[in-house]
Amino acid sequence: MSAANPYVVALIPARSGSKGVKNKNLRLLGQAPLLVWSIKCGLNSRAINRTIVSTDSDEYGEVARNWGAEVPFLRPESISQDKSTDLDFVLHALDFFKSEGRIPDLIVHLRPTTPLRNPVVVDEAITFAVNRTKEITSLRSVHEMSETAYKSFEIGPKGNLVTVFSHSEALDTSNLPRQSFPKTYSPNGYVDVLIPEYILSMGALHGNNVQPFITEASFEIDTEDDFELLNARLVTNQEPLKNLFGGK
Repeated sequence: MSAANPYVVALIPARSGSKGVKNKNLRLLGQAPLLVWSIKCGLNSRAINRTIVSTDSDEYGEVARNWGAEVPFLRPESISQDKSTDLDFVLHALDFFKSEGRIPDLIVHLRPTTPLRNPVVVDEAITFAVNRTKEITSLRSVHEMSETAYKSFEIGPKGNLVTVFSHSEALDTSNLPRQSFPKTYSPNGYVDVLIPEYILSMGALHGNNVQPFITEASFEIDTEDDFELLNARLVTNQEPLKNLFGGK
């Protein structure tokens, strides 16, 4: 891979059959279907060469094409189920790229459920990964958790609370200030950068040396309430619209 001119493809998974919100990827968020927010991010990125939607639906494919994305294949039903994995659809896409005769240097995984992205930030993540492809197995975006996970509990075998990680029944140390504990981070779907060469050689998506890319906390959409809340927020904050749609 040439660090000066890498071949970078955005891959957007958009299967039909969502159970939480019917046709979630086609539901309007602001002025466009949810799926389109990720498409616009890929198209507005300076570092991404192609924006491809992986879907099992002709309807979704038509919407994606109308908004400028490529849909060069349909994903088989067998890997478009609730329990299908990200690795499944990425390997399927890589089979397509093999048939074209050129495998991307990097795949940028953009989940439609995290719609509020700034393409400039995505480009920063890509540059970050390009400069480290020989050292890392992938890059994942994360944000710092507002409350460290070390102060969280599980329910132990006896039905009582125990601390996460150490599984201690003595909980008083959990009352210490959060500054007493290590910072912990939550993956947020803003942008993941995958390395096809690693995936094909190891059969794993992210691997054992995942570089963190720290972003602000990002809003994820999974429920009807999430749509209502985010649509309300977009009324008062137009910045995400401007980042992707130019404010139009």
